[in-house]
Amino acid sequence: MNGNSEKYGSREGTASAVPKKHGKSWTLAPAGIRPRSVRTCTAAILLGFALSCSSCRVSTVGASDGDLPSGAAEKGDVQLRFPTDGLLKATLTRAVTAPAVAGGTLRIIRLAHTGSNVKKGDVVLEFDPSQQEYLMAQNRSDLAQAEQEILKDKADAEVQTAEDSTALLKAKYAVRRAELDVSKNELLSEIDAKKNLLALEEARRALAQLQSDIQSHSTSSQAAMALSQEKHNKARLAMQQAEENIQNMKVKAAIDGMVVIHGNRNSTGGMFWGGMTLPEYHVGDQANPGEVVGEVIDISQMEISAQVSERDRPYVKSGQCVEVFMDALPNDKFPGKVTNVAGSTGNDWFDDMQRKFDVTVRLDQSDPRLRPGFTSHLVILGDQLSQVLTIPSEAVFDHSGKTVAYIRKIGSWQPQEVKVSAFTEGRAIVDSGLAPGAQVALVDPEKRAAPKFKSQAASGPTVSSGGN
Repeated sequence: MNGNSEKYGSREGTASAVPKKHGKSWTLAPAGIRPRSVRTCTAAILLGFALSCSSCRVSTVGASDGDLPSGAAEKGDVQLRFPTDGLLKATLTRAVTAPAVAGGTLRIIRLAHTGSNVKKGDVVLEFDPSQQEYLMAQNRSDLAQAEQEILKDKADAEVQTAEDSTALLKAKYAVRRAELDVSKNELLSEIDAKKNLLALEEARRALAQLQSDIQSHSTSSQAAMALSQEKHNKARLAMQQAEENIQNMKVKAAIDGMVVIHGNRNSTGGMFWGGMTLPEYHVGDQANPGEVVGEVIDISQMEISAQVSERDRPYVKSGQCVEVFMDALPNDKFPGKVTNVAGSTGNDWFDDMQRKFDVTVRLDQSDPRLRPGFTSHLVILGDQLSQVLTIPSEAVFDHSGKTVAYIRKIGSWQPQEVKVSAFTEGRAIVDSGLAPGAQVALVDPEKRAAPKFKSQAASGPTVSSGGN
């Protein structure tokens, strides 16, 4: 061994060194030990360094790292509560529509204001009836003319019937006279007898022609009278329609409620784009026939249209009680009940990746201060659960496809797979995986600690030489 030492000493020199730690750096300090021992110690140090770097990838994280906020697992009775937002709307409405009449646009001469209360049968909207009154006068004149035409047709038919009767008597007389003349043919010459036969034949032909003409006259008279009667009916219906249109110029409320006047799209000349604010209809404005000018809303029957998340949908049911708060009435709470929960979502995947389900809530009592369009904040009261374990919802994480919570163990945070059955007002209900009183991290300790370990791994221990 001494020989070897002298041999190595002659090659390497007598100044041997061993690693010595100063803080986070390592230096070579003379120790008077053999070079082989130096290399053995160096290998051990490098092995320890590699192990320290690999420890950065272990899920267990030091409890003091980052001074993480934490919460406790608690056991007790829990009322499931699902907060959401909604919009107040009326369940019963009736449109106030301009009457569907011909003749172009209608001019408003009377209009109830938005917010005014009306009773069923009250006039909400009235249009200028001048055009319809003119049409009614014209139709009345046409009706009178049709009545005169009917009288004239009747008189003409009576005159024609009298003339035909006279002509028929004459024709029959002529036939009878010719028959008498023919009866004397035995006493007359052959030529005179032939003349009498020709006269009888002519009289009979004239009688047959006259009978045919009388039938044609009767048919023509009936057709003329039917045409005049049809003109009369048309004029009478037109006049009745004009009278009805005049009455429709006054649009009355179909139900009791509050009037809401819509925006006038005609005020922009037919141009409209999103975000544009339209002025309401006013007296003097024009509306097209059949156009909706406003509506009457029954504010005694109100409901709220809201949505719940896909996570809360299994626990929301019809009949559950709801606490409702309005931005317009912040000091009041309105009770209600869930009346309908959609079985499927109506959202488009491209509009919102978080699926929402429609929920309808009916208020238990009406309030005259409520107005459609009020923003509502709801708390749906779900089932009452007894003696369940809960942790803060911030303590639940998704780790490698599993639901985990980080539990404080001795000097470290350790991930523990948990089974969460529901979330309610910032708490997660845990069915398994935790014990009451366990401390859980409110932030992911691995993500919090990762930058620190990464910085250390990048820098690594520095080795400086103490001599040549």
